[in-house]
Amino acid sequence: MKAPLDAQCKWIIAVLCQAEFLSEGLWSTLEKAFGSIEYKGDFQPFEGTKYYQDEFGTGLYRGFIAFRGVDSPERLPTLKRAATALESALAQDGKRRFNFDIGYMDPDKVVLASYKRGPCKLYLGDGVYADLLLKYSQGCFEPLPWAFADFQDGRYQKSLLVIRQKLKSELRKVRPESREH
Repeated sequence: MKAPLDAQCKWIIAVLCQAEFLSEGLWSTLEKAFGSIEYKGDFQPFEGTKYYQDEFGTGLYRGFIAFRGVDSPERLPTLKRAATALESALAQDGKRRFNFDIGYMDPDKVVLASYKRGPCKLYLGDGVYADLLLKYSQGCFEPLPWAFADFQDGRYQKSLLVIRQKLKSELRKVRPESREH
């Protein structure tokens, strides 16, 4: 069953990689896999944890991209599998070069997909959990207590607000009678 119009979302990916890999080749690859990129945010240094260092090396950056259009959030497990397959396809010498945290934004929140269970994650099926990380309130995105450290410090606020504006504009086109929060 397809989600109702008031449950439509915009697909986003938090891309993590070394700066040298942020290129037109990457954007083209992501568009082939997920559709037209509508927005590329600023990529910020990712230094809050060494979790990825052994696999990715140092000098990592993370930023958000958003895809054109709105869709049903029920596709999140399928898109998580596609993102994981793409990470594997782009790996070199058995090591990933990219981490694609795919998720969605709706007018109220940012949710990323995860294979890891946790007390604040909801199971969606097919081994995928929904991780609610940010909620929208009073003009900004507020991190929830379990959000990643780089989500806590507000560095992605500008990008996320731009994406939300694009989402609201697209939602008005598919449901013009609705009132926005």
